[in-house]
Amino acid sequence: MLNAAEVGALGAAAPGVRIGPAGPAYLEEPRGRLRMAAAVLALPEDVGQVASVVRACGHLRYALVPRGGGTGLVLGQVVPEGPAPVILSLERMARVRGIWPEENVMIVEAGAILADVQAAAAEAGRLFPLALAAQGSARIGGNLATNAGGVTVLRYGNARDLCLGIEAVLPDGSVMAGLTRLRKDNTGYDLRHLLIGSEGTLGVITAAALKLAPMPAARATAVFVVADPAAALALLGLAEARAAGLVSAFELIGGQGLRFLDAVLPGVRQPFAVRPDWMVLIELDLPAGVAPVAMIEGIYEAAAAAGLVGDAVVAQSEAQRRDFWHLREALPEANRRIGAIASHDISLPLGAVAGFVAGTGAALAALGEMRINCFGHVGDGNLHYNVFPAPGRARADYADRAEAISRLVHDRVAALGGSVSAEHGIGRLKVGELVRYADPAELAAMRAIKAALDPLGIMNPGAVLGP
Repeated sequence: MLNAAEVGALGAAAPGVRIGPAGPAYLEEPRGRLRMAAAVLALPEDVGQVASVVRACGHLRYALVPRGGGTGLVLGQVVPEGPAPVILSLERMARVRGIWPEENVMIVEAGAILADVQAAAAEAGRLFPLALAAQGSARIGGNLATNAGGVTVLRYGNARDLCLGIEAVLPDGSVMAGLTRLRKDNTGYDLRHLLIGSEGTLGVITAAALKLAPMPAARATAVFVVADPAAALALLGLAEARAAGLVSAFELIGGQGLRFLDAVLPGVRQPFAVRPDWMVLIELDLPAGVAPVAMIEGIYEAAAAAGLVGDAVVAQSEAQRRDFWHLREALPEANRRIGAIASHDISLPLGAVAGFVAGTGAALAALGEMRINCFGHVGDGNLHYNVFPAPGRARADYADRAEAISRLVHDRVAALGGSVSAEHGIGRLKVGELVRYADPAELAAMRAIKAALDPLGIMNPGAVLGP
């Protein structure tokens, strides 16, 4: 922990900033895998105060960890060793600075909670389409710093695709005033995209100009039973062809996940009395003049004629639609309660998904009896491929195989041209995986950029590129 004199020096160098010891909520990551012993918490309320904290940390050589909602899953927000860091939380910077509905643009500060950003856009008659399970606590600065994905990437893109410009404080304390509302601006390097996805290692995002979309006039939502991931992907192609770009979400859900819900979250409503081995949750955002039930039933009829689907349930109300999405969003919590041996956030070319699922399950069987819960945003190639103990066995029984399991999964992903981090980032958890699988030239360029922008190494040290 920084001593009183050191905390006082920080306060003197950053006047007006609330500074004090970090409470327990700031010291632990969501899955409880790592907890810091202590940290200093800095709570600025404007970009000038952020700049003063960053400058002070550089002058005093204090490690600085920018923090959003703390919902990240790869240990990007916790420092496991070394001197206590300064946690820079943007939670007091949550204002909406402006909304231009006619431009489909809004500017918000980085501490705004994602659900509040969505609500502000909706109040202006617009849609901010980024959507993920943690949206009630995740903050937009963290979403951008990790290039968050979620369930609507298929149609609207990652966080990166929804950002026109950013305001940020660089490691030397200078402010990059890039809050442009322009759709086209080819004036040199695009530093916005350098900072988005950098996980707080190159600067602190303090505000963003975000793209909005027209609010859909209606939504069509359904769950379809499919035989396997190959049938799911064929269904995706059929749905996109018939709906002409209106498919906003396409989620693959495995039967093992449904059985986990039965075991630990029995209150979650399930659409099928007999749990299928595979099903998909599909949603379309529709314009005026399109009948949602007729649209989704037309897709089902065409898919059934092609032999791609079995049973189906079409949401007949908003309450039923919410039930479908509640089931999907409950899967990670069920996983947590069961206790995974190894969890993997991966992406693959769509054409490789079915072969990966079939082949990897067979390969893992050689390492012993295990259960696999495979689910995720298969419309954009992102799978959450999680491995669990066999019934009656404990996670500890597989401690000697956990590393081999992840190596097998990630080796197969890499061989198929995929990524070992689809949407959660690298943080500190996957630093070794980045070194193992990244292109050497890209990795060298990343290190050179880090050294150029943050020569003192104060910005989220140990994240992404390691110590």
